Amino acid sequence: MPKYRKFNVVPSLPENLKPLEALSENLLWCWNPEAINFLRRIDPTMWKEVYHNPKELVGAVPQARLEELSNDDSFIAQLNRVQEEQEEYYSLETWFDSTYPDDSEMKVAYFSFEFGLDESLPIYSGGLGILAGDHLKSASDIGIPLTGVGLLYSHGYFQQYLNIDGWQQEFYPENDFSKLPVTLQKDTKGKPILIEVDLPNNKIYAQIWKVEVGRISLILLDTNISKNNKEDREITSRLYGGDIHMRIKQEILLGMGGVKALKALGIEINVFHMNEGHAAFLILQRLKDYMQNEGVNFNEAVSLIQASSVFTTHTPVPAGIDIFSPELIAAYFQGYMNELGVSNEHFLSLGRINREDNNEPFSMAVFALKHSLYSNGVSKLHGRVSREMWHNVWEGLSTNEIPIDSVTNGIHITTWISHELRGIFDRYLGPSWKRKPVDKKYWERVEAIPNTELWRTHERRRERLVDFARRRLRKQLLKKGAGKQELDYADEVLDPESLTIGFARRFATYKRGNLIFSNLERLAKILNNKDMPVQFIFAGKAHPKDDAGKTFIKEIVHHMREVEFKHKVVFIEDYDMNVARYLVQGVDVWLNNPRRPHEASGTSGMKAAVNGALNFSILDGWWDEAYNSKNGWAIGDGEEYEDHEYQDEVESKALYDILENDVIPTFYERGRDGLPRGWMEMMKNTIATIAPKFNTNRMVRDYTQKFYIPAFKKSNEFKNENNKISKEASAFKEKIEQHWHEVVINSVTEKSPDTVRVGDKFEIKAELNIGGFSPEDLTVEIYYGHIQQDGELPEGKLVEMSYEKHNGDKAIYHGSIECGISGEQGYGVRVRPKNKFGLCEHIPKVLTWN
Repeated sequence: MPKYRKFNVVPSLPENLKPLEALSENLLWCWNPEAINFLRRIDPTMWKEVYHNPKELVGAVPQARLEELSNDDSFIAQLNRVQEEQEEYYSLETWFDSTYPDDSEMKVAYFSFEFGLDESLPIYSGGLGILAGDHLKSASDIGIPLTGVGLLYSHGYFQQYLNIDGWQQEFYPENDFSKLPVTLQKDTKGKPILIEVDLPNNKIYAQIWKVEVGRISLILLDTNISKNNKEDREITSRLYGGDIHMRIKQEILLGMGGVKALKALGIEINVFHMNEGHAAFLILQRLKDYMQNEGVNFNEAVSLIQASSVFTTHTPVPAGIDIFSPELIAAYFQGYMNELGVSNEHFLSLGRINREDNNEPFSMAVFALKHSLYSNGVSKLHGRVSREMWHNVWEGLSTNEIPIDSVTNGIHITTWISHELRGIFDRYLGPSWKRKPVDKKYWERVEAIPNTELWRTHERRRERLVDFARRRLRKQLLKKGAGKQELDYADEVLDPESLTIGFARRFATYKRGNLIFSNLERLAKILNNKDMPVQFIFAGKAHPKDDAGKTFIKEIVHHMREVEFKHKVVFIEDYDMNVARYLVQGVDVWLNNPRRPHEASGTSGMKAAVNGALNFSILDGWWDEAYNSKNGWAIGDGEEYEDHEYQDEVESKALYDILENDVIPTFYERGRDGLPRGWMEMMKNTIATIAPKFNTNRMVRDYTQKFYIPAFKKSNEFKNENNKISKEASAFKEKIEQHWHEVVINSVTEKSPDTVRVGDKFEIKAELNIGGFSPEDLTVEIYYGHIQQDGELPEGKLVEMSYEKHNGDKAIYHGSIECGISGEQGYGVRVRPKNKFGLCEHIPKVLTWN
């Protein structure tokens, strides 16, 4: 094939339209309705054709149209208003500035495999990416000094279409970077800045792109350049595509390459946040940099990394964790091991629960947990599940002591709320709600919104959703070569006045997208009740390799073709952020029925809730802590089942019962004015209780207060005086590894009444051999509480014992416990290294029990 030279053509904008370039390059526009309306005004038809991409729009609009707009006074006035709003956004004092004026040197890097910022930048697949995008937007809103790090995929995640049988097909359109809001980073000579990463037999090179997200920068790596071979150019081709070799290459590039990219751009970072285990290889690059550039040893480098690392796990089941075989790890990192003088066994132990098990694979989650002082799940329930799932990483600690916290996910409200509802909130809540969505006082004012105004606005959104669903269905049918009869059906599907229930999410089997179809006869009666009709809109993608999830989609498509369901059930193909907005802004009820506790958090229900939709869900993830009986409905009471068939039977019946007895009657119970007052009361309750708590401004504040600021201070503490404390911590760890086997609890004695009553005290003494340690090196504790029939003590309390004296070479400790409740109690005495440096929880095999 002939080789062509490439060049880029940019729009020729009239002078007074030049601000359009800056507007289209920064994604701040995508959560500003004034800016969105302004961009749509340029050419409403083309705005849809370019899928809401302002950069592509500006480049595609005919020159004559640009000249026409440049002479339109009202258009220029609107452009000026948008500019003024953006200038005001940047000029306002942020929450971080006012709360942490002395910590401006904190710099956070937020690593994620995907970022869902807007449908015009398709480098996301689902919830993880959407959360990451909302994280960046809220970091911008509240002023967190943060830089995002990810990969720029040339094909992104797949676009979905269904064949005539309803089976999911995948299509991967190519992203034209010249039309995306990304800027290639160049050096002073105008050449692309490249970073290189070692693979087993060669190096790979990546260029760096930047996306501006309000005050925040997101840097993205791209290997699709001529300096790489064909295989390596594919590393940043598809999100979640390829085999295990592709996955480890992508994760090496994200983690190790991401650290190098930050350095290449001169971005100093002192807190590293890994959003899931995909980015955990950044630890390796940081280890290497510390050892080679600062002259510290391996353990000292580990201490420095632990002090400054945050890890968020989103996975509630071990099967969802990325693991790599020992052979694969050896193949990709043997050179790294040789360079740093680390044995293969030692290296593999970094990502293993049992360091002695040579067959255990290398877990990215375990690797991240062991090297992060700050770890969390993404809801309170998921925090508990994570502590149970990973308790063996900290041998000897009880489950409730495992150092995995929780920060419940949220949503970026101004991205997801409808423009109409936003206007109502401005009028009745006051315009400051947008800047302070965490402040409950604004949301309490929801009660002041007139029912008529709120309900009419919601009805308009439902009408728009139905119109959107009809247009999408017609488009889907046209692609399949449908005839006139089927196309006419598309124009009549759904009823804009019927109770509309939405179900949209990734079609993983545990989410049970087909549960509502468990009893077809009962469902048909529900949907076709002439007095109280109901309809369902489904959307969602299954992973390309998940045939079980694809089968669920196929089943739904087949059901929607049956006579009883034909006008009542719709499946919208190619679920993305645009489809999601129509759904969460237009449905009356948001249905979610996962197998508890497999939903780590979930955020789609939050998006629906801030738009006034009522959640109808299993008590899992975020809903387990949000539900109050007045803001939606719960399926079940938090039960967990081992028999999935039985679970489906029980919970599908509960689903139907609540629909028939609560949801539907409440919606259709109208006053003389035609308003469903009981429903409206629940709508207002859901907005007032969910909006202030389940938003990403609160979430990012939590991350900042719980993790970012402490990590920043801990990191500085460890680095001061030529890494003095990290060296002391390393020396203490080595002492533990060498001498812990010498520590033995010889005896435990107690002094207690013959009959123990509530309020009585136990006096307990312990005699220990402490080997090469001093008493100041050790913490001796009594762990006590209610003891279960299996002998476990899961919810115990701790009392630290005091060093009393030495008896020869034995150390004597004493302490007491108070019996606060009746029943069978138990206690044990344990010894562990004193947590002098805040890192000892991360040293395995340090606890001895008697």
